[in-house]
Amino acid sequence: MPIRKLTHDDLPCASNLCMDAFMQAVAPSLSAQGVETFAKVAAAQAFAERMEGNLILVCVEDGTITGLIELKEGRHVAMLFVAPGWQRNGIGMRLMRAAMEHTRGEVVTVKASLSSVAAYEKYGFVLSGDVGEFAGLVYQPMEKRLPLMS
Repeated sequence: MPIRKLTHDDLPCASNLCMDAFMQAVAPSLSAQGVETFAKVAAAQAFAERMEGNLILVCVEDGTITGLIELKEGRHVAMLFVAPGWQRNGIGMRLMRAAMEHTRGEVVTVKASLSSVAAYEKYGFVLSGDVGEFAGLVYQPMEKRLPLMS
């Protein structure tokens, strides 16, 4: 399963994948406002706008996008989703490793949905603050210290 940068042709599929995974795993625990906020962030046009400044990688199997990770400013995981039918196959770990090759600085952060905290802990992140909320999205701040390169 190759990992590559998101292209403009991928935008509809990337948006659908994120919405499908979000609706299954995260949305049931959020308010209508939180779901609406996420839908705006995961829209194809929103991805298109963020492609210019953020690193967005996708994992592809047989021409289908099976996972996506977005790294903002080389130090913040803004999104990580694996298609519902492809979860628990190591795709998230592979995407995380690929994104970590592009990090800048000593610490990578994420505002993890509460349902994804255990997954981020497997990726080496630790809790770094109290649960917060923004526009209906509830999150747990987490961080991962990176080894210093010599």
